[in-house]
This record gives sequence, structure tokens and C-alpha cells, in this order.
Amino acid sequence: MSQAINTPPAWMTLSAENVVISLSKPVQMNGVVCDKVTLRAPTVRDVRAANAGAAGDDEQRELMLFASLAEISAKDLEGMALKDYQRLQAGYFRLVQDDEL
Repeated sequence: MSQAINTPPAWMTLSAENVVISLSKPVQMNGVVCDKVTLRAPTVRDVRAANAGAAGDDEQRELMLFASLAEISAKDLEGMALKDYQRLQAGYFRLVQDDEL
């Protein structure tokens, strides 16, 4: 049963370096219509920069971090369907999860 829990959903491709999320509907990012988003694995520097730039706003911190990891603007993320943003969140948490869990 733990095998099924650890298996990523069909819309997620996970590696040690990044996670690729297939979107339920294409969205414009950096002026190009895309149906996938790739988040690279974060560094401590990425997390610290997002924390510093968000001034205590957790939503803003997450937007800034995801935008940096995907190399797109936070505005592009804000234009995404909520379902797809939740996919990004799930992908991020799978990406940073300890392998032993």
C-alpha cells in the first residue's frame, strides 16, 4: 500500500532535480502559452530570499518562491487556475520531501 501512496499522480513527473507539472489548462507564462511548469529543487538561498521579500506574508512568500523556481513571474502564477496552482504546491512538497518519509 505504501507503494501507491508514494507513486506520483499522472500529472506529475518527479526527479531529484525538479518536478514537472502538467496543467489542466494552458496558461501564458513569460509571454508563451504553456501546458507544463517545471519547478527546480530549491536551495536554502531561494527560501531565504523568498522569506526576506515577503515581509511575513506566507502567501506572498510561496508565490515568490514558486515564481523563482519556475523562472516565471508571480503574476503568471496568479493567472493560473487554482487546481493547477494546487498541483504546483503538491509537486513542490514532493520535491522537498525527505526520501525516507
